[in-house]
Amino acid sequence: MSDNFSRSDRSDRSGSSRNYRGSGGGYRGDRSRNERDDYRRRDDRRSGGYRSDGGDRRDGQPRRYRDDARRDDRRDDRRHSQRAGAGRKDGQFRGPQRPGFREERIQKRQQEPTLPDDVTARDLDPSILQDLKSLARDNADMVGRHMVMAAVLMEEDPQLALAHARAAKDRAGRVAVVRETCGIAAYHAGEWKEALAELRAARRMSGGPGLLAVMADCERGLGRPEKALEFIRTEDAAGLDEAGRVELAIVAAGARQDLGHHDAAVAELQRVLFEPTRKGMTASRLFYAYADALVAAGRPADAKVWFGHAKNADEEGFLDAQERIAELEKLG
Repeated sequence: MSDNFSRSDRSDRSGSSRNYRGSGGGYRGDRSRNERDDYRRRDDRRSGGYRSDGGDRRDGQPRRYRDDARRDDRRDDRRHSQRAGAGRKDGQFRGPQRPGFREERIQKRQQEPTLPDDVTARDLDPSILQDLKSLARDNADMVGRHMVMAAVLMEEDPQLALAHARAAKDRAGRVAVVRETCGIAAYHAGEWKEALAELRAARRMSGGPGLLAVMADCERGLGRPEKALEFIRTEDAAGLDEAGRVELAIVAAGARQDLGHHDAAVAELQRVLFEPTRKGMTASRLFYAYADALVAAGRPADAKVWFGHAKNADEEGFLDAQERIAELEKLG
C-alpha cells in the first residue's frame, strides 16, 4: 500500500462519498479511490447529506483528539483493564473475562476477512500507530492491517471494508480511532444505526466535536431528519472549524429538504455561503449543495449560476457540476 491512511483521510470526509445525502454532493463516479485521497468520497448524485446506497451522506470535519498526555493516561488504564482478572467485582466477570469470551474471540478471529500479504500497518499515519500502542504488538499489527484494508476498500466494496473494520474493532474496541474507523465504514455501507453507535463511542473516548455531520447524516439515513437538525444546535457545533461548519450545514439543508422545507434549506446554506470566487473542496461542495437546494426550491436560473461557481471552485474535477448545468439547460 503506498498511500498513508491519515487522520485527514478519516475525517475531513464530509466532502464526498458514496453515501452522503442531503443537498449537494455530486462527486463524479469515474475516479479510483487513489485519485481521491479521503474517506468521504461522494456519490455522483446530488443532495448534500452523506449517504450510500440510498442517497449520499457524509461529514467533513477533521477529528479532534485529546492531547497526548491524556491519551497516555488512558493507555495505561487500558493496558491494565485488558489483563486477566481486570474488571472483576463482587465475584462477577466483566469485559474480556466473562464466561465464554475466549471461545467467542477465537471464533470471531477465525471468521475475519483475509488480509493480503502485502498489506502492512506501516501504511497508517504515525499518529494512528501511536494510538494502537496500547495493544500487544502482534494484535496492534493485525488491527492496523484491517484498518488499512477498511480504508482501501471503502469505495469499491463497502461491505468488505466494514467486515475489516469490525474485525479491527473486535480486537481493539477500547481504542477510539478503531471505533471511529468502524463507524465511518458502517456509514459507507449504509449501516446508519451501527455507524451512529460507533461514532458516538469514539467521541466518548476521545472528546472533541468529532464527526458531527456524519452523525447527523446517519440520523437522516434512519429517517429522522428532525434529530439530524438537533446537531446544529449543540455546543459541539460551535467548536467546528470552517470546513466542519460547512459540512454540518450541508447535512442540515438535506434534512430540511427531507421535511419538504426547501426555502429553509436554501437559507441554511446561505448562513455559511462563501464568496463565489473561493476555490477548493470545501467551497466547491458548498456551492454545489447550494445550487442543488436552489433547484429544489424552484429557482433553476440561480442554480445554474451556482453550479457554475461549483465547477470553477472544483480544481480537481471531482464534481458533476457541468453535467448538472447541462441538465438544467435542457429543461429550458
